[in-house]
Order: sequence, then structure tokens, then C-alpha cells
Amino acid sequence: MKPENLNPIQSVDRAAQILRLLSEEPSMTITEVARALDVHRSTAFRLLGTLELHNLVEQESERGAYRLGLALLHMANSVASQMDFTKDAQACCDSLARRLNETVNIAILDDGHAVTITQATDDQMLSVSQQYVGQRGPLHATSTGKVLLAHADEEEFERQLERGLDSFTGMTMTDPEVLRNELETIRRRSWASAVAEWEQGINALAVPVRGQGGRVEAALSITAPSFRLPESQFAELADALKAQARTLEARMGHLGDR
Repeated sequence: MKPENLNPIQSVDRAAQILRLLSEEPSMTITEVARALDVHRSTAFRLLGTLELHNLVEQESERGAYRLGLALLHMANSVASQMDFTKDAQACCDSLARRLNETVNIAILDDGHAVTITQATDDQMLSVSQQYVGQRGPLHATSTGKVLLAHADEEEFERQLERGLDSFTGMTMTDPEVLRNELETIRRRSWASAVAEWEQGINALAVPVRGQGGRVEAALSITAPSFRLPESQFAELADALKAQARTLEARMGHLGDR
């Protein structure tokens, strides 16, 4: 359902209007807010008080007027960081795709799937045509999914088992213990592979991308037809992926060793 088709909750709608008003004016009194919203002064007082509890607005001591609070600054920084990450991730994909002339993706963990957020494609006559930004891949059958699952908590692994390990090809891992052992290997060597496990004839290789504190925030991968990405080249290409991932990690504030 589109936002314009929703029936807005009045109090939330008014609170949003207050934040918009305060983004246009340095500060406003309760009376000024009440007048702008066409509500009783007591209603404006309660709305401002609720926003103040969450540090979304703060009161100026000199005349009791309200201005935007510091919590909005933290939110803005978070949004800016996400936008910067997407921009840096795209540059990372573009650079690696030019070097390797294959499809390069970056995916994040979202609701039990590996979701592609950026991609750079190759100019090969025979390329991977079924991948796209926004695509949701299975955690147990893709290289990015395995990286993300390997570095997630045990609860995520158990949720994956509850959802079921669907078989996509004859190579898909559907045995929980086999998958668990594979994830342990991935953590040890810091790269994951998928050999025709999601799509017949297509191989993929991925490495983790860490943010501040060393937490794995994403997975960087290369995908290609199996004859151009044979298992014999996995270790060498993993080193190339890791080097590119380190460049992205440095922009994210992680400077530690792999």
C-alpha cells in the first residue's frame, strides 16, 4: 500500500508536522506550535513533551521555546552513513568488475536473505543475467548468503533451519550438519563459495566486509559461469576480493587485519 493511501494516525501526523516546522524555524513556543497545527495549547504541550522524552526536541531555557533535539542529529548521521556506504560499495563493485570483467555484488543480511544492494556487471557475451539490485538470495545456497550466515548469531542459523534448506540444484546443501561444517570453514578461511548451488552452471565467491568493531556488515562477491570461475581459482580470487574489501572497510572505519 502506498503512503498516500494510508489513513494517518493523528498524533503521529501532528508530531511529524512539529518536526517539519522546527526544521524551518530556529525555535517555536507552545503557543506558536498550537497555532500552526490548529490545536489546543494543551495538545501541543503533550506532543512536544512526548517528543522531548525521546530527545527529538529540546526546550530552550531562556524563553521556554522548543527546537530540534540531538536525537535527530544521530539519526541524520546514521542515514548519511548508510548513503555513504552505498556510494562506497558501488565504487568498490565498479573497480573490481573492471579488473576481473565479471559480475560483482555486495549483499547484506535482511530478514533471512542475502539482499543485493549494489552491483557492477561485466561486458562478457555470456554473463550472469539473472542477478539484480534488490534480489533476495537464500543464505545456504549463495556465497554472499553463506558469508553472512557464517558471521551471524546461532539464532539466525536456527531460524534458517526452521525455514528449511530448500534444494535449488543437485549441489545445494540441504543437510544441516554439512552446512554447519561449511560455515565453520568459511569463518576459518574468510571466504565462501557456491558451486552451482543456486543456479546450474554458475559459481560464486564471496568475502566478508567488516565495519567498526570488526562486525561483518556485508559480503562482497564475484559471480560467473563455472568455466570462467572454476574451483581451482577460488583461493587466488578470494585474495583479490579481500584486498578490495579492505579498501571498503577502511572507509567504514574498520582497520583491523583479516
